[in-house]
Amino acid sequence: MDFLRPTTWEEALAAKADRPDAVPIQGGTDVMVEINFGVRRPPALLDLNGVAELRDWSMTGGMCRLGAGVPYAVVVDRLGDVLPGLAQAARTVGSPQIRNRGSVGGNLGAASPAGDSHPPLLAAGAVVEVGSRDRGVRMIPATEFYLGVKRSALEQDELIRAVHVPPATGPQYFSKVGTRNAMVIAVCSFAIALHPGERRVGTGLGSAAPTPRRALEAEELLAAELDWEAPLDPALARRFGELCARAAAPIDDVRGTAAYRVHAIGVLARRTLAWAWTDHLGKRAA
Repeated sequence: MDFLRPTTWEEALAAKADRPDAVPIQGGTDVMVEINFGVRRPPALLDLNGVAELRDWSMTGGMCRLGAGVPYAVVVDRLGDVLPGLAQAARTVGSPQIRNRGSVGGNLGAASPAGDSHPPLLAAGAVVEVGSRDRGVRMIPATEFYLGVKRSALEQDELIRAVHVPPATGPQYFSKVGTRNAMVIAVCSFAIALHPGERRVGTGLGSAAPTPRRALEAEELLAAELDWEAPLDPALARRFGELCARAAAPIDDVRGTAAYRVHAIGVLARRTLAWAWTDHLGKRAA
């Protein structure tokens, strides 16, 4: 196995173009597990830890631009006010050691439907910035990034450079069900983001379909029927949960059954909507 170690973004793109079979590695929290358990044996690893710019984040053009190597710990410690949904999801990832190494960019690269960062990225309307030596930069909306189980829209010669996430304009929440309380892969997960200025709600489902996805019918329901100045109608919340559950298309596996996941998505949707709505009304009254 070859081990490639670029120190600049340009060197990284050149290495990927010359060796499209090289597997990018940043924190290694997914790739090294797969290698250690014999799930894959790539001909080359492309170590991106030496590319310093991938660990930077900034506010650019009204968006929060997170470099692909920004670890979860930084999202938790520095960006809780700007990206609260993503920060909540980051807190649930693994142990402190994993959060110090793993990154949102790595989660996107793995494209697992159970990845914790995917639902809040979908709910917030994130866009993934990818690059190629020969074809330049592409901006891929998160809604178009996931193509299948552990398959993404990345081409063979492309690398993830950053993810652009709109700063929160309203309450955001993330919740997941696991087989224990910590250091666990999600049985299913759900994220919600309120966008009061647009009078709409964003959603994201995780570990409940072949890819992370939004509950579009549920979003349309709230856009049409929510009264943004009034308490949440319990009947509307129930219908929202039902439509979110309907958006799921899970499987039975060792962590849970498809039927349980569908039920749990409905419960998580109602709960996160209620939490977010309580915050929304509280801020209006303040």
